[in-house]
Amino acid sequence: MSSELRNKAFSNMIWRFMERIGAQAVAFVIEIILARLIAPEAFGIVALVAVFTSLLQVFVDSGLGNALIQKKNADDLDFSTVFYFNMAMCLLLYGLMFVAAPFIAGFYNMPDLTPVIRVLSLMLIVSGVRNIQQAYVSRNLLFKRFFYATLGGTIGAAILGIAMAYKGFGVWAIVAQQLFRAAGAAVILWLTVKWRPKLMFSLERLKGLFSYGWKLLVSSLIDTGYNNLRNLIIGKLYTSEDLAFYDRASYFPRFIVSNINTSIDSVLLPTMSAEQDDRQRVRAMTRRAIKSSTYLMMPCMVGLAVCAEPVVRLILTEKWLPCVPFLRIFCVTYAFYPIHTANLNAMKALGRSDLFLKLEIIKKIIGLTAVVSTMWISVMAMAYSTLAISVTSQIINSWPNKKLLKYSYLEQLADMMPQILLSLGMGAVVYCVSFAGLKDILTLLIQVPLGVVLYIAGSKLFKIDSFEYLLSMILGFLKGRRKA
Repeated sequence: MSSELRNKAFSNMIWRFMERIGAQAVAFVIEIILARLIAPEAFGIVALVAVFTSLLQVFVDSGLGNALIQKKNADDLDFSTVFYFNMAMCLLLYGLMFVAAPFIAGFYNMPDLTPVIRVLSLMLIVSGVRNIQQAYVSRNLLFKRFFYATLGGTIGAAILGIAMAYKGFGVWAIVAQQLFRAAGAAVILWLTVKWRPKLMFSLERLKGLFSYGWKLLVSSLIDTGYNNLRNLIIGKLYTSEDLAFYDRASYFPRFIVSNINTSIDSVLLPTMSAEQDDRQRVRAMTRRAIKSSTYLMMPCMVGLAVCAEPVVRLILTEKWLPCVPFLRIFCVTYAFYPIHTANLNAMKALGRSDLFLKLEIIKKIIGLTAVVSTMWISVMAMAYSTLAISVTSQIINSWPNKKLLKYSYLEQLADMMPQILLSLGMGAVVYCVSFAGLKDILTLLIQVPLGVVLYIAGSKLFKIDSFEYLLSMILGFLKGRRKA
């Protein structure tokens, strides 16, 4: 990768990371406040509705957003065509959800679910407005725009959500907060990004983009449906509290991983796509992405797993303690997301959406088998099945790149191993602090700084190259900002 492209990619990754951290940090605080003010059942209701809205959200994009990013010479006609198509899809999908709401509520024996579904589904229309702006920002590496849009929407949503929670609105405080966050970000992004749809539409262009995007659409539908299947089953077979504990447990590791993973993922696809004709460069970028993101994610997941009980008790209160075992399971699962993201992005950048779809089908067949095998046992058994599926998916996702990039799973695992071993060593030492019997706040005040110091010191001692790479890139970014 050329120095100019590398610096531009890293600069945009920093902006994307700042956007994710800033917005998600605010959202994280709000989630904690709402969890303290609102009963777990309310979160279970919203989690159930989110299953349906997130599934339909896939249709909003239709894989065309990625197609716009991947296409070498995408122009205003392409963007305008996709914009109008997406808006039509959004209105259609919202109409379907509006009509289906009573039937969904009846299936789960929750009459109060109908208005929640109808209001929260408005996010589909908001996404239609925002979607193409996001593709334009990603394609042109203008991630600073995301920073302002997401942070602004999140802060406004925070004020509204907390105010409604204090006034006793319960589940509606969560609904209003989520809807306002999406709408606020869409409005700010619309105002700060110069691109506007033009009065033009090409069915031929749409077909061309869809020929690439439909495979990603089907892949996303399979993936989203599968990822939400457990929530659907738990909501039906068990209680809304069980669903709340399961869903809330995934929130903490997902919060950390999504910030790091989205920052890298958003920049990785357009950067790889720009270099798609040079497979050696794509291989180098894939390898660097796996090593760097593992270096950041692994210690966070190990640290959260060993500190899970005091974290939950201190932040969410005793009523949420049943989610601790789930939290530890999800920490292990999410720790290996870098290997998934990097391998799949490499395939998309090379235009192999056909392979992407085939892999999704194989993984989901295996995953569905695990879900069906465990759903009658317990919620905990369903959670444990995610660990086995995670390992299997790593191998499946990396398999095509053994041929495409000459970068096998064993080589990828070897690149991750120094970070894994260092993180496990750090976690073992940090966990010993819990035996001191100190108060939760004091325990965490010792564990967190100790873990950071041990990890950085170990990185220097064992000469972990990802540490030196990230440090040099950050210093270069800060130096460039000072000059600007």
